Amino acid sequence: MEYGIICVLPVLTILVIAVTTKKTLFAMTCGLSMAALILGGGLFGFAGKFFDCLYASFTNDSLQWLLIVIALFGMLIMMYERSGAVIDFGFWASKFIKNKKTALFGTFIIGIIIFLDDYLNNLAVGTTMKGITDKLGIPRLQLAYVVNTVAAPVCLLIPLSSWAVYFSQLMEDQGVEIGGSSMAAYVHGLPFAFYAWFAVIVCILQILGVLPKIGSMKKAYQRYETLGDVFPEGTDPEIVENAKVEELPEGTKAHPWNFLIPLIVMIIVTLLTDTDVMMGSAAAVVVAFALYLVQKKLSFSELLAACFDGIMSMGFVFVLSVLAFAVQSANIELGLADYVISVTEPIMHGGLLPAAVFVVCGIYAYATGCFWDLAAIIIPIVIPLANAMGVDPILASAAVFSGAAFGSNTCLYGDGVIMCAQGTQVKPLNLMLTTLPYACIAGGASIIAYLIVGFMM
Repeated sequence: MEYGIICVLPVLTILVIAVTTKKTLFAMTCGLSMAALILGGGLFGFAGKFFDCLYASFTNDSLQWLLIVIALFGMLIMMYERSGAVIDFGFWASKFIKNKKTALFGTFIIGIIIFLDDYLNNLAVGTTMKGITDKLGIPRLQLAYVVNTVAAPVCLLIPLSSWAVYFSQLMEDQGVEIGGSSMAAYVHGLPFAFYAWFAVIVCILQILGVLPKIGSMKKAYQRYETLGDVFPEGTDPEIVENAKVEELPEGTKAHPWNFLIPLIVMIIVTLLTDTDVMMGSAAAVVVAFALYLVQKKLSFSELLAACFDGIMSMGFVFVLSVLAFAVQSANIELGLADYVISVTEPIMHGGLLPAAVFVVCGIYAYATGCFWDLAAIIIPIVIPLANAMGVDPILASAAVFSGAAFGSNTCLYGDGVIMCAQGTQVKPLNLMLTTLPYACIAGGASIIAYLIVGFMM
């Protein structure tokens, strides 16, 4: 069934309600309800379609994998906190990080080092740096912006990541290769992944102060200067209380290893298992459990309690992820992707093709939260179109991947924003509103670059 322009109503419902009420879960539920009303043909079919979408979400392999990863991270983070590993690392790192700029550049560099996967990046970097940035009076939204902005672009630009493996496989499926290798074609296209490059550059300029603090970022700094609060307004008081910087007991020497060893194990195992973050996270949990037990940081029962409490602490993320996948399922059934493509296809020709592809992919990814699905849907359309028009298919592919990275950085209910918000303990809506102005600067520069290169090539 063709739904036409009404297929965009669920997405618009989510964005409008989220911005006006500041309640992400409520907005997601309203968006899903709108989709169920449309798909069900009214009130009589509403309940059936609503639960069909939830069922599709729960049976989605990607969601099942994601929920396990979230639970493992919750366990690890709680063991970090209760063992004192976070405090130790913060005091050790404070010997080298003396001011706000070095703290933010440290966050930036750690984000580059943890390039294997954006989930791993968003959760691990935020967890690592929030104690240090709090101590220096850096608003959590500033930290979250840096973590979020680096995660997806770095995964796109370094060809050993889960993004590179997946996207190169999509190129291979369409016969886009150099010397028989789709990975070689992917690497050849990296200079044209303009959004990723510009997002990183904008982030550096923002840290240096060359770009001014805009919107939510400016308000976050004003709030700190006025109230001394690094958290945005409306943050759960329990989160604020738990984030208060503790002092080391007298005579205790701070060392980083109880924090770093599980993290290093996570990265190594993830790399050895073909970027399987779930295996890396599980290995980190086991190592942390054994490490703290042997050192008598926590008893066996205390470690078990920490693991359970860690899983429970991720409840908001669990529910938000389920709703996000349910909305994605509804959007697929509504034919949102086909509608967006049909509306924008008239401008997808000749030298305009790369810029048009980036805009379409960026808007679709921002509206739906589908990044990898987007690439799987768009690549089989864009590559034949590029070949027919004499446009380099590698350039067209890079435009698709850039659009996916833009969506990952900005979508309110995208998994990247959800993971980063949890790692830095801010609300996804606040993170989206903070990131969006800077992402749009990078996106605007990308459109210009694609127009120039599109007509040159």
